[in-house]
Amino acid sequence: MLELVGAVKHYRQGNRVIEAVRGVDMRVEAGEFVGIMGPSGSGKSTLMHLMGGLDTPTAGTALFEGRDLASMSDADRTILRRTRLGVIFQFFNLLPTLTAEENVALPLLLRGDRRAPSIKAAAAVLERVNLAKRGRHLPEEMSGGEMQRVAIARALVLKPAAVLCDEPTGNLDSDNTAQILDLLGDLPKCERCAVVMVTHDAAAGSRTDRLVRIRDGKIAGEEFPRRQSVGV
Repeated sequence: MLELVGAVKHYRQGNRVIEAVRGVDMRVEAGEFVGIMGPSGSGKSTLMHLMGGLDTPTAGTALFEGRDLASMSDADRTILRRTRLGVIFQFFNLLPTLTAEENVALPLLLRGDRRAPSIKAAAAVLERVNLAKRGRHLPEEMSGGEMQRVAIARALVLKPAAVLCDEPTGNLDSDNTAQILDLLGDLPKCERCAVVMVTHDAAAGSRTDRLVRIRDGKIAGEEFPRRQSVGV
């Protein structure tokens, strides 16, 4: 599903070259919930961006469903992200002047779908994340946990093959964090999509199928929290 082969990513900062990712090999299968954890500046977000075609490697290969992302045109990568990839951010990124339904429907409208069926599809996904009664509310009328569930619904409305999450619980209290992690943990089982979550929270990482630890741009180790929790 998602694969990095010898992936390297360098950034230039003035006269300095920042080695964000250093020769990483990693694969995420459909139906797998993978966490990426590491200290600030370790390269974990860069790694996730490479996997989803949000950035391209300086060297090595990034594959999405077997397709080499670097060999695709910018337009083709944009189409792929709009049709096969859902992205969830820490800060929700909801448009403040749109209702929850309209925010969720936006990816459908951007690809040219008609408004009425797009709103209907958005309402169905909002019901799935337990926000059926909040569809006509603006973001300012919702709690942080509700806004993050709207963001999840927006990521799911296109029925993506993979969902990338960058610190999705970073701004939430413990109760809302648990609800969001329950939702994310159900996606691989229910949708057979791949879910990749960048986090600094050990409790969030413990809810994943596989936890990849990153340090200095390299994989420092892997754990299997769910397998360990049932004593396998």
